[in-house]
Amino acid sequence: MILKTKRLVLRPANMKDIDAIVENINNLRVSKWLLVVPYPYKRKDAIYWINSHKKQEKKKDSYDFAIELNEEKRIIGGCGLKKVDINQGTAKVGYWIGEKYWKKGYGSEALEALINIAFKKLKLRRLEADVFVGNPFSGLLLEKFGFKKEGLRRKACKSKATGKIYDEYVYGLLKEEYKVKK
Repeated sequence: MILKTKRLVLRPANMKDIDAIVENINNLRVSKWLLVVPYPYKRKDAIYWINSHKKQEKKKDSYDFAIELNEEKRIIGGCGLKKVDINQGTAKVGYWIGEKYWKKGYGSEALEALINIAFKKLKLRRLEADVFVGNPFSGLLLEKFGFKKEGLRRKACKSKATGKIYDEYVYGLLKEEYKVKK
């Protein structure tokens, strides 16, 4: 599946993307907020990421995308829907953007495309996202689209990049609450 926005293409990552993936995620300011991303992040990690997405895609319980910036024709981040349960109508949303691309609206653009595919194509009724306490910008991005902070899981996760254990906020968005970004 390929999604196009004004400035981005959300598409499956391939082996040509390895250098750009490593360049953007091999940064502790990025990886420390992600559950399963190691630091330092190496080529072998990018290869594993690309191959694991190919396997998950076949199961239809995960939709993973590399975020390509149109003007550069390079990967600047990643996003996806995990734990997609068509029967329950639910999924989890996740995303990351390389630091040099922060505060340019790319995260919003990618998240909006994910939400649209979840609610319009997959006909889901609810999305969730987990945010480590201490990462306020991720929560603000979710709230922009109507996600609500629903709770706190204490000592819920361990960052693979740092080994630090974090409390985690749980955000939820119901289809009828979705705010299309203007």
